[in-house]
Amino acid sequence: MNLEDLADSPHFKEHADLADPGRVHRSPGPHALSADRLRLAAAVEDPSLPLPERLAAGGTLALIGDPRITPSPATCFVPGAQVPIGLPAEEVAYVTRYWADKGVEESWILKETPEHTVEIADFWISRYLVTNGEWRDFLADTGLQERPTTWYLGAYPWDRSNHPVAGIRPEHADHYARWLSDRTGHPWRLPTEAEWEYAAKGPEGRPYPWEGGFDPDAANTRESGVHTTTPVGAFPAGQAPFGAHDMGGNVEEFTADDYTPYPGGEHIADHLVQSMGTYRVARGGSFARFGDLTRTRRRHGAFPGPLYPVGFRLATSERPS
Repeated sequence: MNLEDLADSPHFKEHADLADPGRVHRSPGPHALSADRLRLAAAVEDPSLPLPERLAAGGTLALIGDPRITPSPATCFVPGAQVPIGLPAEEVAYVTRYWADKGVEESWILKETPEHTVEIADFWISRYLVTNGEWRDFLADTGLQERPTTWYLGAYPWDRSNHPVAGIRPEHADHYARWLSDRTGHPWRLPTEAEWEYAAKGPEGRPYPWEGGFDPDAANTRESGVHTTTPVGAFPAGQAPFGAHDMGGNVEEFTADDYTPYPGGEHIADHLVQSMGTYRVARGGSFARFGDLTRTRRRHGAFPGPLYPVGFRLATSERPS
């Protein structure tokens, strides 16, 4: 058999067909919002419970159906405002020193300057990141062949159905938003970079989505010790001011914008530019990286390679029904 024949042989097909949810998940049936499921959903986001109990509750819901994951995403309202976006230039040196032990370089932080004002209209941002289960439905419905790089051998991780999808391309995240818009009749999109930052830091301009300094108990980063994705919302101490979960940690999030300097700012030709030229801005940090990326002003991207699995959440300019 020659190489051309190998490529055409089903025996050497790279990815199997997508798993049928009916074979791996118990059907929700008429009791999808049973008291047990609702108790488990509350436990995932209960800050009084220890992390192992929150993860166990989320792991059970991944198998039996998570009532928090709905056909039309749960959202948080973010009222419009004139918002200072970015970092004052005089704070660059302090931030660089604070995270110097994690290898943070000054040029990375300079991307956040100068602080400038952006007029943001009312919008709604999804409470949770888009999950593996939702992405599986998207793939099945659209026929998109490319699987997330985090899906081992391309297989839908059914036991992590309520974990955020990651290892996708930004244009496919845009495709998902258009697909969901057609499916629900409501206009969904990715948040702009400024919208994302405001939703993460709130009117008080928090340095992290939670109050105070960096907290390893508030975000699934390398410091948490989990070292893999977790069910959405399982780090409730990190809930952002308007109510969104996982805006720090779990997986980084694509925004709608490519990297450009802020008005009056310097173009930073860092490793991302050197590797890719143009790249989509990602925000929020992940389980695979350190806590510096959970800073609400931090501008990053999907650096090529397995260390930067990026996902996304949705936004909309119209009130969801």
